[in-house]
Amino acid sequence: MSRTTFILIGILYYVFTIITIIVVLNFINKKEEKKYKNEISTLERDKNLIVGASILSELNKVGALINNDVMQKKYDNWCNRLKEIKETEIPKITDGLIEIEEAFEDKNYKDLKSKIASLELEIAYVKTKSNFLLDEIKEITLSEEKNRETITKLKADYRNILAKYNSNKEDYSEVSNPLELQFENVDKLFSAFEIAMENNEYTEVGKIVKAIGDTIGNLKMVIEEAPSIILMGKKLIPSKIDEITKIASKMEKEGYNLEYLNIEYNITASNKKIEDIFSRLNVLNLEDSVFELKTILDYFDSLYHNFDKERVSKRVYEDYQRSILVKVTKLDKINNDISRKIEDLTYSYELSEEELKVLDDIISETLKIKDDYNRIIEMQRRGSFAYSRLSKEMELLNVKLNKTEEKLDQTLRNFSSLKEDEKRAREQLEEIKKILNQAKSNLRSYKLPVTPKNFYVELGEAAEAIGDMIEELDKRPISIKTLNTRVDTARDLTFKVYNTTKEAVKTAKMAEMAILYGNRYRAVYKDVEVGLIKAENAFYKGNFKNSLENAINAINIVEPGIYKRLIEEYK
Repeated sequence: MSRTTFILIGILYYVFTIITIIVVLNFINKKEEKKYKNEISTLERDKNLIVGASILSELNKVGALINNDVMQKKYDNWCNRLKEIKETEIPKITDGLIEIEEAFEDKNYKDLKSKIASLELEIAYVKTKSNFLLDEIKEITLSEEKNRETITKLKADYRNILAKYNSNKEDYSEVSNPLELQFENVDKLFSAFEIAMENNEYTEVGKIVKAIGDTIGNLKMVIEEAPSIILMGKKLIPSKIDEITKIASKMEKEGYNLEYLNIEYNITASNKKIEDIFSRLNVLNLEDSVFELKTILDYFDSLYHNFDKERVSKRVYEDYQRSILVKVTKLDKINNDISRKIEDLTYSYELSEEELKVLDDIISETLKIKDDYNRIIEMQRRGSFAYSRLSKEMELLNVKLNKTEEKLDQTLRNFSSLKEDEKRAREQLEEIKKILNQAKSNLRSYKLPVTPKNFYVELGEAAEAIGDMIEELDKRPISIKTLNTRVDTARDLTFKVYNTTKEAVKTAKMAEMAILYGNRYRAVYKDVEVGLIKAENAFYKGNFKNSLENAINAINIVEPGIYKRLIEEYK
């Protein structure tokens, strides 16, 4: 391509780019313009809807109902507020719309956005005022229909209340006079409502309807709850009080301490509360009355549980009283026995300071338990505390006593084990001597050419250990720990001697038997003869294990597996 062609292509590309940018910008402007047009149209529509035909229609209805100064004042106030909206607020909105339209025509989109937002808030505010005004006006225009509907429901409720009262008059004997007065008041209020509706006194009608609703609501609650209040306050609770008083009096004569229940104080307080409830009932005030009476009733019901608890606690206390006395007496006797025998024990056995201290602790704890036991018994005799408290004290004391008994049992087991260990050591001494004699007998049972070298060393160690054991048994006091060590040492060394002699005799017998068996091959097999000679030399030197190995190896040349047959033969 030539240079001119490149230049033309560049120019065309530049022109195309410019055109594209212009088209895009124009599209964006048109889209934004359309958006603002829609927003302005919406604002115009919202402005026109602020004061609708419904406000004027409802206001005209009120004008036809005016028959007193109060209604006239309300009507004038509403007219003035509507006038202010129409003549002051809406013109402001109109001016704002004009400013928005001018900014739109001038394409001043920067200011346009903020003006639209500001006007939207203004329209919403004025529209709220208009709606609020309409609701106030409708309260009057719709009041007749609404109040008639409400009164119809209230009359139905009132008839049900009267029917229930008339069919169960005996249940309302305590409140019949105030109830009938209230019925008269309701009838008067219904008549006042009709008069107010005829005279279009709508400002008074609402107050009358509210008064009727409140009165019937209170009557309904009285009719529902008064029988329960009268039944609880006049029959159930007084009956409970009489029964509780009799039971408490009887139990106190039997030695029960019931002071912690504060029965007399609570009866007085309950009677005062019941008087207050019935005073309020006479003016048909039932606030919290049922709850308060149920609380009183629950309290007196709970006293039965407390009475049962005291009876059970008394039995528990008496059981602990007997069992603890028996245990303490037994514990005291054992302590006295140990105290008398402790001198002999300390002479015979080496006791540690800790073991002696345990005895002192047990004696001290026993004395403390006896003191506490006597204190609790004295409290019961004086009637200072309730059995529920006394049984708890006895229970805790029994726990302490059980721990002391366990400590004493362990101490007695420890002391008993001292004598048992000494007795067992003496029995084992005789057993060890028998085993040592058996070891010596093993050597005498077979005439060995030479006594094993280690026999006399092991025999000397065993004899020395036995001597140490006898010396420890002859000591006073005996250290059981040291004695047990001496017994273990003597027993182990004695068994070592026994095993040595047993093994030596067994091996020597087998070696001699193998040599005698192999003599049959000596004359025929030179290798067998050489092996047997080695076996004989080892045998006479006292090396029985080596002798047995040489004899078996020699015979094995002629008879493979000879070892097993020799073992079987030996057995």
